[in-house]
Parts: sequence; structure tokens; C-alpha cells
Amino acid sequence: MNWTLEVVLVPATDLDRAKDFYGTKCGFTVDLDTEVAPGLRIIQLTPPGSRCSITLQSGMPGAPGEKSMTPGSLHGLQLCVTDIEAAREQLVSRGVEVSPVQHVGEKGWEEGKGETWNSFMFFKDPDGNGWTVQEAPSELSER
Repeated sequence: MNWTLEVVLVPATDLDRAKDFYGTKCGFTVDLDTEVAPGLRIIQLTPPGSRCSITLQSGMPGAPGEKSMTPGSLHGLQLCVTDIEAAREQLVSRGVEVSPVQHVGEKGWEEGKGETWNSFMFFKDPDGNGWTVQEAPSELSER
């Protein structure tokens, strides 16, 4: 049986602002923006080429026994691209504040590209949720 990661909840204070950030600035496809019940809005967006989407929502009751994440508390989400410099240029041109390209070196994080699988950049959404972008040597379908 396959277990596929298909949706990650991203906590947001303002759904319209978050939708604009991810849809317009990051270039994610808006798959869904609907009110499924009175006061329950769900927005689903998918990064280009990804099989996993993110969901922004308001009014959804938490699952039994589940703690809710506060906006800005989600960190460590990671996207992969095959050309990190082009991806950085694209984000910057759309108004996203992105770190310089960095790699892990002898003394920790150092500016510039590293070897295969060792080039990264970082950005945050308007609530402070943190994203990492890593350069991969080939498209996922080829690995």
C-alpha cells in the first residue's frame, strides 16, 4: 500500500493575504477556494509540478486530541527545484524576500551554491511560516 503525502496545513491569520502570497508571489496554483459549510473556508494551493498541496483554512474544528498550530509556527517545509538561481530570481521578481543561495560548509551555512543536494534558500510567508528551497539534481520523476 502506498502512503502519499498530499496536503499540508499551513496556519494563516488572513486567508486572502496568504492566498495572494502563495498564489501570486510564489506561483502556486489555486486548486480550490470554497466555503464548505457556513464559516468554514478552505483554500488549497499546489506548487508547480508538485503532487503535494498546501491548505489554508478557517473555521475548521481541530481533530480530536489535536493541538492547533498558531500562524508562524510551521517551519521546515521544503520545496525542491532543479535550478535554484532561476527559482530565486522568480521569487524575488514577484516580491518575495528570499535569502541568498547558501550551502552547508565546514563552518556551517556559507553563501553560494554547494555540491549536489547542497544548495538552499529560505523564505517566510506573511505570518512567518518558514520554507526551505533545495536544489535537486533532476526532476522527481527522473530520480
